[in-house]
Amino acid sequence: VAYLIIFHILFVLFVWTYWKSIFTLPEQPGKKYHMSLADQERYENEERPEVQRQILAEIARKLPVYTRTGSGGIRFCDRCQLIKPDRCHHCSVCAICVLKMDHHCPWVNNCVGFSNYKFFLLFLAYSLLYCLYIAATVFKYFIKYWTGELTNGRSKFHVLFLLFIAVMFFVSLLFLFGYHCWLVSRNRSTLEAFSAPVFQNGPDKNGFNLGFVKNLQQVFGEEKKLWLLPIASSLGDGHFFPMRALCEAQNPLLANEEQWEDDGIDEEPH
Repeated sequence: VAYLIIFHILFVLFVWTYWKSIFTLPEQPGKKYHMSLADQERYENEERPEVQRQILAEIARKLPVYTRTGSGGIRFCDRCQLIKPDRCHHCSVCAICVLKMDHHCPWVNNCVGFSNYKFFLLFLAYSLLYCLYIAATVFKYFIKYWTGELTNGRSKFHVLFLLFIAVMFFVSLLFLFGYHCWLVSRNRSTLEAFSAPVFQNGPDKNGFNLGFVKNLQQVFGEEKKLWLLPIASSLGDGHFFPMRALCEAQNPLLANEEQWEDDGIDEEPH
């Protein structure tokens, strides 16, 4: 009975998080980030690139936008006709701009971003535990198979197949979940891990790194009782994110964290 209770608890959490990862729509930038018809016409009619950059800079001056393109210009999506908020990217599969886009995941057939990143992480975690639990409970029958105690031919096939599948998915998920745990601890998305966000002072891979605890809170929220449940609790609205440069004025120790990381010394949470 205890095995069945644990199994069904893990199963329900697995299905719940998978459902939320699939059917939670990606958040798109708000209306104030979209160009007005007058600005669109002025931008499209202008042929000089430097003047176009000035037009975008004028529009972005009213918005909380701090990241830039590689050349230092305002991040603009010509397909969606909007100024991209920080950490926002255009998804070519969904054909929309997604707030804090991490990646487009074919396994959930959805774009993973601000609105469902917590659900995606929990889905990986519960999938991992689900596979581990199945492998652990089947393993004793696998031992019986090798010692000859399991005589039923059909049972042998089922045990071997179930153990193989569970272990195979467990190993695959372990690497993926571990990688995303590392990303969360550094407050980076998958896209930012491959290409550091560019600020006015240049690229900075730790631009949004606030420290281990605050990085966790950015994704899971401040109410710890909601951390393990697929209920929306991430901080903010996805349009603006606290930045390292702004926090250094309040906590000068953050300025030295990158040097510690380069020296191979990670700060331990307290």
